[in-house]
Amino acid sequence: MTTLTDNVFGFIENRVTPVAGKAASQRHIMAMRDGFISAMPFMIVGSFLLIFAFPPFAADSNWAIAQVWLQLAEQYQGQLLTPFNMTMGIMSVYITAAISYNLAQSYSMEPFMPAMLSLMSFLLVAAPLTEGGLPAGYLGGTGIFTAILVSLYSTELMYFLQRKNIGIKMPEQVPGKIKQSFDLLIPILLVVLTIYPLNLYIESQTGMIIPEAIMTAFKPLVSAADSLPAILLAVLLTHVLWFAGIHGAAIVGGMLQAFWLTNLSANQTALAAGAQIPHVFVEGFWSFFIVLGGSGATLGLVFLFMRSRAAHLKTIGKISVVPSLFNINEPVIFGTPLIMNPTFFIPFITAPLVNATIAYFCVKTGIVGAVISVVPWTAPAPVGAAWAAGWAISSSILVVVLMLVATAIYYPFFKVYEKQLLAQEAQGEEN
Repeated sequence: MTTLTDNVFGFIENRVTPVAGKAASQRHIMAMRDGFISAMPFMIVGSFLLIFAFPPFAADSNWAIAQVWLQLAEQYQGQLLTPFNMTMGIMSVYITAAISYNLAQSYSMEPFMPAMLSLMSFLLVAAPLTEGGLPAGYLGGTGIFTAILVSLYSTELMYFLQRKNIGIKMPEQVPGKIKQSFDLLIPILLVVLTIYPLNLYIESQTGMIIPEAIMTAFKPLVSAADSLPAILLAVLLTHVLWFAGIHGAAIVGGMLQAFWLTNLSANQTALAAGAQIPHVFVEGFWSFFIVLGGSGATLGLVFLFMRSRAAHLKTIGKISVVPSLFNINEPVIFGTPLIMNPTFFIPFITAPLVNATIAYFCVKTGIVGAVISVVPWTAPAPVGAAWAAGWAISSSILVVVLMLVATAIYYPFFKVYEKQLLAQEAQGEEN
């Protein structure tokens, strides 16, 4: 058993850690991650208003508050959905500019102009003028993959031109802002001569513009990402990286954001149409069902620590309990430590996998509602789970059940580690 453990740890340290470390610092991955984070406030507010437009009550509810809410929602649904359409409904617009801005910053470029170039490039292919208006069909969740590709392309194009010193030369006396404006002329021209003809060619050959073609190509991948095996693989990879000392949630979560937002957009569209909610794997599912209290589903472990007879664990429990309630568990991960701690390797990996499996089947079978709203990941899990599902109390009950399951998984390993620390403390007192 010791040899097997040493081999596993050796593989993680020598093979997984170096690759993950490079991925974590890769500028394009970081730009995507930071771009999604930058656009998050728009999506949170938009999702919040969506719940007002579609109250979480049955139409025949006899509760007075429910009846008033339902009546107001029906009467003013158009007005309530306008802020939603201007936030979640065009989320890809914000994401495009945000990714480009962050990527340009990583190259030490003036970021505003690349962001504007990316925005123009995205609208050029995703919302071509139709009957005097800009169609919004691919400005929301269905345009996310296009937003990523276009923002990376246009920013890299501008960086290449800047690096090669290709541009319109202006006299030194010309103000800086005017110089920046003229620096955009050639990149805009190149975008119009590259992306736009490509869009026209694809449309002539397939009848689809670029966002539609990309979504068609990615459809099998999006469907696969919503399956239980894909969810378990993402959970496993995240926690193996965390165990190696690398912020696995930042790496894997950054890669999954595009799928999460695409699935969320489909769920919200289905909600508005009165259809069945199609997708399980959305960010709220990850934050409030899988990683309760933070990566490793450690909230229950913190409560165990608070009642521990070992002084070290009891101190860590008291320090960690408040942050853990808001899904911030670095104090317990680094203070215990859980990282590279052989005693906690199995429960740290297993608890989130078991949570994911139970929650997946509960949502899939309709026992609890699917996620329809963007909620800050720092919301306490019972509150965040209910909020994400349109204030469904069943989601909060599932959170409590999952926390008890995770606590039961951690308990025997906690007792083993507590015994080790008690022996060390006793030895220290003797010395």
